[in-house]
Amino acid sequence: MPSTEKILYFLSSALLTIIGVAVLSYGMTAEWSFSTMACSPVGSKFFNGSATIFMGLFKGRESHVSCPRFTSENDVVVYERLGEIGGAGETLHVLVVVLLVFALLASAGSILITLYNTISNPYETYMGPIGLYVCSGLSACLAFLAMALYFINLVAVNVPKDMLIANIKQSVILKDPDVRFLTGFFMIVPYIIVDLFAIFLVYLYAHMAYRQRMEQQRPTEDAPKEILMY
Repeated sequence: MPSTEKILYFLSSALLTIIGVAVLSYGMTAEWSFSTMACSPVGSKFFNGSATIFMGLFKGRESHVSCPRFTSENDVVVYERLGEIGGAGETLHVLVVVLLVFALLASAGSILITLYNTISNPYETYMGPIGLYVCSGLSACLAFLAMALYFINLVAVNVPKDMLIANIKQSVILKDPDVRFLTGFFMIVPYIIVDLFAIFLVYLYAHMAYRQRMEQQRPTEDAPKEILMY
C-alpha cells in the first residue's frame, strides 16, 4: 500500500491534470481570435468598409460594414468555410484540432497513471513516474505545437482573409489586417503550466523517495568490515 506522502503527491498531480483538461476543453469551445480588415470594391480607391471575423476551432461569426455595399452579420461554421478555400489554411487548422485532441488523450493517460499510483506501488515501468513524465510531457508539447501552428495560420497564411473573401463572393480588396488573439488561444498557456507542474510534483516525490532509500542503505555500506562479519 502506498504511503500517505505518496498518495498526497500523486493525488495532487492528478487534480492538477484534471484542472488542465477542464481549462483546455473550455478553451477549445471558446473564440480564439478575431481579424478586422479594411474593405473596398475592386477598382475603387476608397477603403470605407470593413470586414471582421471571429474564429473558434469549430464555430465563428463575421460582420461586414459596407463590404462591399451592405452591412451584415452571420454565424460561421469554420470547417465548412475552410473546406471552400482548402489549401494550407484548412490543413493547419485541422492539424491544430488533432494535436489538441491527442494532448487531451495524453492528459487522460496521466490521470490514470497518477490515480493508479495512489492505490499501488508499481515498479519503475510505464505505470510509474516515467509514464507520467511521458504523458504529461507529450501533452504539453502537443499543446504548444498546436498554439504555434494556429499563430502561423492566422499571421503567416492569413486564413481569415481567405475565409472572408469566400463568403463575400464578390470582387473586393481586403488590406491592413488587425489580428487579435482571444480567450481560447490563451487557455493553452495555463494548460501547459499545469502539465509541467504535475510533472514537477511527481518528480519531487520520486527524488525524495530516492534520497530516503540511499540514506537507509548508506550505514550498511559504510560500516567497517569487522562489524559486518558478526
